[in-house]
Amino acid sequence: MTFQDLNLIEPILGALKTEGYTIPTPVQSKAIPLILNRKDVLGSAQTGTGKTAAFAIPIIQLMCEAGKPFRGKRPIRSLILTPTRELAIQIGESFRTYGRNTSLRYRVIFGGVSQHDQVRELNSGVDVLIATPGRLLDLINQRHIDLGNIEFFVLDEADRMLDMGFVHDVRKVIALLPKRRQSLFFSATMPNAIIKLSDTILVNPSRVQVTPVSSTVDSIDQVVYFVDKKNKRHLLKDILNDRAIQRVLVFTRTKHGADKVARDLTKSGIKSQAIHGNKSQNARQAALAAFKSHRTRVLVATDIAARGIDIDDLTHVVNYDLPNIAESYVHRIGRTGRAGATGKAIAFCDTEEKEYMKDIQKLIGKKVSEVKGHNYPLTGDGALVAPQRPRLQNRPRNGRNSFPGKRSMVHPKT
Repeated sequence: MTFQDLNLIEPILGALKTEGYTIPTPVQSKAIPLILNRKDVLGSAQTGTGKTAAFAIPIIQLMCEAGKPFRGKRPIRSLILTPTRELAIQIGESFRTYGRNTSLRYRVIFGGVSQHDQVRELNSGVDVLIATPGRLLDLINQRHIDLGNIEFFVLDEADRMLDMGFVHDVRKVIALLPKRRQSLFFSATMPNAIIKLSDTILVNPSRVQVTPVSSTVDSIDQVVYFVDKKNKRHLLKDILNDRAIQRVLVFTRTKHGADKVARDLTKSGIKSQAIHGNKSQNARQAALAAFKSHRTRVLVATDIAARGIDIDDLTHVVNYDLPNIAESYVHRIGRTGRAGATGKAIAFCDTEEKEYMKDIQKLIGKKVSEVKGHNYPLTGDGALVAPQRPRLQNRPRNGRNSFPGKRSMVHPKT
């Protein structure tokens, strides 16, 4: 199947041809016809499967086909709600790319920056609005945004919305939408809370499921280094001595850890920058732009900040700290091996993280290959490992603010 077979209009086909896209991904080939047929869609697709295009392309086509003439300021007809600034910006770029040959207007709004320019753009008229929940509700309360004309509503990364504590904001937004609309709901995972939320949004939805979160792309080579925590920084430098590794995305558990790793690498002459929620929006976008243009070799990120990092030729991902949620590992390594390319995922595992690695291997259904004979083998940090005690449901596994089976409820700025 090609994009030509999906009965897309010429302006969109021309834009896709300019980008060099000819074959739709599985989620695109399944979702686009349903959306064009005006179906509500419940989509389960992880990062890197092409789901942004799966909803952006048909929305652009349906809006162009409607061709409604508006007098005065054009109303907002499509709303895409997403959890993070980076992801909102990425979605906005996708709409502009696929809709470059149309007259539709697209705007992105998010918190953490002055609202002045965003309000000015809204006042000039917007067809498609991509927003994070906090800033959206803020501008609605200030009467800068009216959702009364919404025809298409997309809730993207729904599981991350719940992780970040946005469920109440999402419900407030839904209450302001017209009853007659087409709704699209995408989530990488489908726990009961997500299913219940989808029931309040969708009407007789068609289900699209592609690449379950428990699976990892076959083209990604996964390896693990068992190493003491204090030696992780030395091991990372050893790995980066291989100049063939041109660009690396490194994940840490905390914002402080991201800054520390980036500083340490920079002192060693390896161009690195950190990206996380405490950075200003301008600083985050500058760091991402430098990484995409190869001016920075290493980008060190936390999970939340990394949502929206979409780079087709990223070859290496390093889990400097293993996540305590196994699904997060799948999302992290999905940043490489995209668009049919090969990639390598490297994990560092210290004594405290061995249980996390067991959970990861259980989820993905395969054993991650161990790299032996490196310069910093695991010794246990010179301390005896305490015997395993039965886990309580809400007991932290490692003394940090992380709980088995429960994700962080930190509510970063949006």
